[in-house]
Amino acid sequence: MNTNADASNPEAPQPPPVVINGQYIKDFSFEAPHAPGIFAEIKSPPEVLINIDVKADRIQDNVFESTLLFHIEGQVGEKKAFIVELTYCGVVAVHVPNEHLQPVLLIEVPRRLFPFARAIISDVTRDSGFPPLMIAPVDFVSLYRQRMEELAASAKPEQMN
Repeated sequence: MNTNADASNPEAPQPPPVVINGQYIKDFSFEAPHAPGIFAEIKSPPEVLINIDVKADRIQDNVFESTLLFHIEGQVGEKKAFIVELTYCGVVAVHVPNEHLQPVLLIEVPRRLFPFARAIISDVTRDSGFPPLMIAPVDFVSLYRQRMEELAASAKPEQMN
């Protein structure tokens, strides 16, 4: 029995729409610029500002690198308690029609990678003496829609009043 997908044989098994071939930390940085003194100033969990972005780049034909980018700053009073920057990637094979490619790469793949990146960030903040940072689940659909709206707005010519 031939298990290879064959376009001329509609009954041949089709590859899964998304296959994550590997995932990895591409870049990672943690800073505690005011350690050790900052630990004496922590009376409650630090205020945290989290910025998350996603992107995807073609490696070859239907293989892509999907990237989650995190920039996180923890603040205690007027001082930066910590700064975390993480670029977390997955190499994925995607077998979907072209009109679905962008949403799959910028919504579905990041949704699958997110729990692993979240665990890295939680572990490093905890292991650095701070409360573990448990990032709430991200709505990648809203993030994608916001990006599409921004691109559409920037593509329209400015109107003069």
